[in-house]
Amino acid sequence: MEILTSILGFLRDVFSEPALLMGLVAFVGLIALKSPGHKILTGTLGPILGYLMLSAGANVITTNLDPLGKMIEHGFNIKGVIPNNEAVVAVAQDILGVETMSILVLGLVINIIIARFTKYKYVFLTGHHSFFMACLLSAVLGASGLKGTLLVIIGGFLLGAWSAISPAIGQKYTLKVTDGDEIAMGHFGSLGYYLSAWVGSKVGNPKDSTENIKIAEKWGFLRNTTIATAITMIFFYLLSAIVAGPDFVSTLSGGKSPWVFAILAGLQFAVGVAVVYAGVRMILADLIPAFQGIATKIIPNAVPAVDCAVFFPYAQTAVIIGFVFSFIGGVIGMVILGLVGGVLIIPGLVPHFFCGATAGIYGNATGGRRGAIFGSFVNGLAITFLPALLLPVLGELGFANTTFGDFDFALLGIILGQTGNVLNMTGIIAIVIAVLIALIVPSFFKTKSAALNNYDSQNHSS
Repeated sequence: MEILTSILGFLRDVFSEPALLMGLVAFVGLIALKSPGHKILTGTLGPILGYLMLSAGANVITTNLDPLGKMIEHGFNIKGVIPNNEAVVAVAQDILGVETMSILVLGLVINIIIARFTKYKYVFLTGHHSFFMACLLSAVLGASGLKGTLLVIIGGFLLGAWSAISPAIGQKYTLKVTDGDEIAMGHFGSLGYYLSAWVGSKVGNPKDSTENIKIAEKWGFLRNTTIATAITMIFFYLLSAIVAGPDFVSTLSGGKSPWVFAILAGLQFAVGVAVVYAGVRMILADLIPAFQGIATKIIPNAVPAVDCAVFFPYAQTAVIIGFVFSFIGGVIGMVILGLVGGVLIIPGLVPHFFCGATAGIYGNATGGRRGAIFGSFVNGLAITFLPALLLPVLGELGFANTTFGDFDFALLGIILGQTGNVLNMTGIIAIVIAVLIALIVPSFFKTKSAALNNYDSQNHSS
């Protein structure tokens, strides 16, 4: 039993590290292509180093968002729940560690089986999000009365199925974003991004792109994304520092001048974004060619589903617009919750930056500037109201002081939790059967592409 637990622990650690997962996928793809040894080495290390670079940039962003959130919370005297995936997972691991670990490994295996034998050819590569979803499923299914092997089997199936289905749902929008790169969205905020793209298609014109915003020559330096981000964030930090007051900011700055601290935090944030962009370029340079080996030899027509930050370079101005308007949506959503007597969901800057930015990119792809603004605003409202509705479901296991922040976690948790509460085991089995039917049915119909909703394979070559 100890050996099995040790093996499961090793596999969990490998599969929950996206860098190692991407390197493993690239390695298998290059072996399938019979690439020479030196290309296998460089092609495997490239995605690993690229993702570690992306993670390093994301950590810089997250670290610098933390004091900004505290300044806003103190300055405006707001108390409530801040959605945070990492926090709820940390709490859950004490109770559900083995179940989460088992669901994660089984889910990854089922994702590959689905990609091989159905038209959902999407291989989900964002391992830490798979880990978060495994935790959510173990919590919600456990609260519905499932235990042991049955909980792991149903949780693993639902994780593997959603990992393949969620990229397919909005692939038509993802193709507009990438304009030719055959990658898919592998992030469990995906439904929020697709909603943003749909909203964008109703309110704007994709030709009016955020990336075509005309800037006078004297303001031309703003076309440099790093500098534009730095200026925007310095403004945010200084404004928040003024509202919070120098005495409070001094408690965060470690004795440094509050104003110098705010300016440096804004500059460091911009550096984090620049590092993310550099890491993304490194990932795509090696992962997509290597993935062709998997797509041709192992899982025909497979499509890699990658982290939301990988999409940032496709519309860099939309990243900032999406963050700002998603945050505004979160603030308005919080006010509405307060007025109706609900639990206050304080806008978490990490989900509003990463999810809001991605929603802005998707809204821009279908509706240009207006799409980016309105799409990310709707995303901001959604990731405020949905976590509030998820709280009662998680509360049964004592997670009431925190909640998941991203769209898919909240929506799936609410559906499974409420179904389990009302219909017990019968409701959960009905959901499993419905998902199974959704996976199988497309195989009996002729579709334009081998991978559901992807490019027409006869008219497009990557």
